[in-house]
Amino acid sequence: MNILFCGDNKIQDGLLISIISLMKYANESLKIYVLTASSFAGSKKYVPISDKSIKLLNMLIKQQNVESSVVKIDITELTERVPPKANQNTRFTPNCMLRLYADEVDSLPDKILYLDTDVVCCSDFSDFYNQDISDYEVAGALDRYGKWLFHNEYLFFDYINSGVLLLNLKAIRKSGLFTKCRLLCQNKTMFMPDQSAINKLSVSKKITKKKYNEQNKLTDNTVFRHFTTKFKFFPYIRIISIKPWETQKDYKELNNAQFEDVIDNYQLQVRRFQNE
Repeated sequence: MNILFCGDNKIQDGLLISIISLMKYANESLKIYVLTASSFAGSKKYVPISDKSIKLLNMLIKQQNVESSVVKIDITELTERVPPKANQNTRFTPNCMLRLYADEVDSLPDKILYLDTDVVCCSDFSDFYNQDISDYEVAGALDRYGKWLFHNEYLFFDYINSGVLLLNLKAIRKSGLFTKCRLLCQNKTMFMPDQSAINKLSVSKKITKKKYNEQNKLTDNTVFRHFTTKFKFFPYIRIISIKPWETQKDYKELNNAQFEDVIDNYQLQVRRFQNE
């Protein structure tokens, strides 16, 4: 199974938890690719994830299967060539948009599963990964809030969340989807820029069940739990944004009992990594 993550050195905790959860449920080897880059947003500098972190993650994943691997790909040169100028100073960092350069990386396979690093695997995901997307550029679940705000003419919902995407890079390279998305992000400021660009420009999206990108709460059939920001309205209106690695926060709010073992393993590996 080919898996894609993207980000800078600040994704290490989320990346570790996501990989541990994938190891728990994968029934075959995992080929994990991490796209990273050095970038600037105003006075802020973002640096690539370290080689040491990748080395330790590679050692960890081979405990699940010796044929599994974690590979770092630094695409700083690519991002500098077509930077997302119009969106560099938004609340979304430049490295949030690295997935849009995947088509330019020749070493990436034609079919790959992209995951945000705040996504935790909760059950066997082989049925999602192995689905036929030969006629589609991307496959993903609807965005919990965005489906009501965008592209809902005649109540036809087609606005997908980009945190869990099965990518047909062969089709994307042929259609130029990500090339168009990069240019749009370079020239137009948008809310959730890469997600908006993919939804706006994709001509062949496959809408999947929400269990493959559950953005609200765990259910008995959840496959991927995505820790997105959400709103609570009772007993008062509030915004909840808790990530899997923020173990000091109130986990009762998110009902995380189903993957306490993943979090325990994460904390164990953090201590181990610190001693390496």
